[in-house]
Amino acid sequence: MLRRTGLLVSLLAMVFVLAPATTASAAPYCGITWGSLAKSANPTRTGDLVNIRAGRHTCYDRLVFDATGPANGYWVSYVDQMREDPTGRVIPLRGGARLSITVQAPSYDRNGVPTYRYANRSELVDVTGYRTFRQVAFAGSFEGTTTVGLGVRARLPFRVFTLPNRIVVDVAHLW
Repeated sequence: MLRRTGLLVSLLAMVFVLAPATTASAAPYCGITWGSLAKSANPTRTGDLVNIRAGRHTCYDRLVFDATGPANGYWVSYVDQMREDPTGRVIPLRGGARLSITVQAPSYDRNGVPTYRYANRSELVDVTGYRTFRQVAFAGSFEGTTTVGLGVRARLPFRVFTLPNRIVVDVAHLW
C-alpha cells in the first residue's frame, strides 16, 4: 500500500512539473478592452445628420453617423427592446442583442426639412454578410436628437468616439 501511494505521489508530481503553465486570463480579442456598458458624451455643438453608413473591419463592424457640422453628443447602450422616439412603439430588430444609439444630431434642419433621407426605415444600411451587425433601423428624430436601433449577433464589447462631423460606433466580433 505504501509503495502504491508513493508511486501515485511521484506520478502526480511529474504531471504538475511537466504540464504547461496556463495564464489566469487570455489576452483580449484583438486587444479590445471596450466593455459593453453604456457610453455617452455631452454635446458642445451639433450639426444635422446627413448620412448613416457601415463598414467591416478585421476585429469589429463599424457604424458611422455623418453630420453637416460638429456631431459629438451621444448615448449608446444595450436595451431589452428598441423603442421609437417619441412614440415608444417597439421596433423589432434581428440579432441576439440590441444597441440603442442616440446622437445629438437631428435628421432635419431648423426649418423642419429632412437632412437625412432613407428608403426603408427598417433597413437603413445593408449589413448583409457582416460578422456582428444584423440590422440598422430608424427609431426617430425628435427634439434635436436622432435614434437608431442596431441589431447585433450578441451582446459584445463596443466603443463610441467622435471625429470632425461624425460619430463612430464599433462593435467587436468577439469578446
